[in-house]
Amino acid sequence: MFSRRSDLPLDRDAHSRFLPWLIAFMVFLAVLAMAGTLVLNTVAARWDQGVSGTLTVQIAPADDPADDDRRLRDTLNILASTPGIERYEVLESERLLALLAPWLGGIGTSDDLPLPQLIDVEIGDGSDFNSVALSDRLSDTVAGATIDDHRVWLERLVQLIQTVEAVAFLVLLCIGLATVGTVVFTTRTGLAIHREAIEVLHLIGAHDTYIAGQFGRRALYLSLKGGVLGLALGVPTLIGISRLASRMDGFLIPSM
Repeated sequence: MFSRRSDLPLDRDAHSRFLPWLIAFMVFLAVLAMAGTLVLNTVAARWDQGVSGTLTVQIAPADDPADDDRRLRDTLNILASTPGIERYEVLESERLLALLAPWLGGIGTSDDLPLPQLIDVEIGDGSDFNSVALSDRLSDTVAGATIDDHRVWLERLVQLIQTVEAVAFLVLLCIGLATVGTVVFTTRTGLAIHREAIEVLHLIGAHDTYIAGQFGRRALYLSLKGGVLGLALGVPTLIGISRLASRMDGFLIPSM
């Protein structure tokens, strides 16, 4: 398709030499924008799946350890009698220390640091669970018991991610429109430069479709050349970012 004979000296146009580089830059930005959009979408889905339908009950530590045991039993009884709760689990002190280790380092045992008692609660799908009613029951019965409903901050986080996704998609759309405009402008410039040659071709019987086909094939060749170059620059960049992201927690940032 690209090897057809051309009656116009399109290869010698100076402005056409910059078109592949412009297309390559646009494709490079489009690759980064698309990858960022997909990563954000995956992160939102993963966090929604991992946190949605769960909440945490926290019991502040008391001065008397016996009082802690009594309050824990009362809390478990309330959770067992609450409709909509499918499962609950008391987190051991060793697990809490392991969770705090990345931020506090080695803090010894739980006696060195007063830790609250945490209960991981899982809510059944489609249940009519009311977190406000459970919070009122706990506050009336168990002193120092609070509920951390993950759905509140999760909804705000998902809204933020969706907003960033929309901005990234808008950037991707602008890049596409700018790319199309660049190709159109370059083609129209070529038509203006070769106007006299086009008129001569018309005089000897050339049709508009024949002349337009030469410009179209030339624009397609330069665009594909720039697109491949942009991919050759964008893919290694994503690989480098992916290797840097792999050093972090895989649950936070998915693989690219």
